[in-house]
Amino acid sequence: MQWTLVIPLKPLARAKSRLSDTADDRVRPGLALAFAQDTVAAALACPAVGDVAVVTDDALAGRELAALGARIVPDEPRGGLNAALSHAAAVVRSKRPESALAALNADLPALRPLELARVLDAAAEFPRAFLADAATIGTTLLAARQDAELRPAFGPDSRARHRASGATELPLTEVDSVRQDVDTGEDLRAALALGVGPRTAAAAARLLIPGQ
Repeated sequence: MQWTLVIPLKPLARAKSRLSDTADDRVRPGLALAFAQDTVAAALACPAVGDVAVVTDDALAGRELAALGARIVPDEPRGGLNAALSHAAAVVRSKRPESALAALNADLPALRPLELARVLDAAAEFPRAFLADAATIGTTLLAARQDAELRPAFGPDSRARHRASGATELPLTEVDSVRQDVDTGEDLRAALALGVGPRTAAAAARLLIPGQ
């Protein structure tokens, strides 16, 4: 099964505010872009992925991610994360009604293509399925087969919300790179320990994070 990934990215100037303990306002936009670039590059290298659609209104991010091979979908609803994902899913399905869809976080800088393939292969067994984040509170991936709607419920406690919506939680091990999103400085250090992509590595090096 080939998947289309839908990756939401808010305007870079507003991204990653919880990283203020590690990076100031001048640095965070570039760091958020680096996360997204490494995430998209790894996703496009995944053998189970046929297409990546990034939903964003940020002009710089759109140019940089399109240069990597992503398709850019404008955030026309401007109604928040779940509205953006639903809109992008509808755009994808209008052109490819048979497409299996997965919403993936844009802040997975340690993402490994083969680990992502394991998650998507497991998700293909269920109409809707999701993977909890490293903190076991949120969600990093929500998948819907061709015969199901995505019905995203990201936000606070999204693991519980997706489970309550009827999506199957994937109890996979050894897919840490797909679980490790980055919201805080501690998250960033955990991602660095896993091994991040080249753009995040370069951006993090400029932060002079102890131990890196």
